Amino acid sequence: MTTKIIIDCDPGIDDAAAISVALNNPAFDVKLITTVAGNVTVDKTTKNALKLVHFFNKKVPVASGAEQPLLKPFEDAARIHGESGMPGYDFDELVGDTVKHSAMEALYLTIMRSEDPITLVPTGAYTNIALLLAVHPEVKSKISRIVAMGGALGRGNMTSAAEFNVFTDPDAAKIMYASGIPIVMIGLDVTMKALLTPKTLDTVATLGEAGNMLAAIFKHYYEGHEGGIPMHDVNTICYLLHPEFYQMASYWIDVQTSGPAIGETVADIRGAYHQGKTNAEVAVGIDADDFNQWFIEEVRNMKVE
Repeated sequence: MTTKIIIDCDPGIDDAAAISVALNNPAFDVKLITTVAGNVTVDKTTKNALKLVHFFNKKVPVASGAEQPLLKPFEDAARIHGESGMPGYDFDELVGDTVKHSAMEALYLTIMRSEDPITLVPTGAYTNIALLLAVHPEVKSKISRIVAMGGALGRGNMTSAAEFNVFTDPDAAKIMYASGIPIVMIGLDVTMKALLTPKTLDTVATLGEAGNMLAAIFKHYYEGHEGGIPMHDVNTICYLLHPEFYQMASYWIDVQTSGPAIGETVADIRGAYHQGKTNAEVAVGIDADDFNQWFIEEVRNMKVE
């Protein structure tokens, strides 16, 4: 049985890898891709999503979403992902365009028309999801869970406290975590351990045209670390396929929306402030070797038709 998912994203190099896996793995039925301003502006993230759908010749609708956060001024990550968001590979001329609806309305229609509950997979700022929940709260009963890349229990990557996706729109993150929908938080606590090693990157480059494309854009990813490069967003897809790779903990997550800690995700690790209730399953550990081997096999099985 396939899992029906919607990917809400800001491609972005690691988003591109996550989308590539999801589009090609038969365990998923990707019903919709929605885009948001994040790594680069929304016109660029939308174009990048369309490029990937066209590259793999998939019939997945793409809807363009929020151009800026709910309240906070927009700051992109072009310094990490390049000006286009997906540099390094010469994609074919685009064929096709976005659907006529905004991301929020496309989310609403897709979720409500689905016979089965939908899993939301946000890998960028959560602005589209917050707007959806605010305007159409009735969708909650049709969403099985949200598996979100974002947040950190420890050190952030935008400030000492905040991870990029939550920092970009902390007010949206606060709405999402207060929604009552089951949430899986895939944050820096695991994504900074799940590094694609130099050996994995060399192998990926040999795996057909899909591997060539991914290897080309990975070379322009300015987030290298000792031991490899993080593929933050790919961990959402990996978790859905292989939850056994991850160590999880149940916490109540609050989001800071002002002050020097803006964007911080604060876990009530003692269960002291919410009567013992929790609102998220938080990934706290991962087997990085398994992650690398899994990613290689996913790329090996990608088909470019």
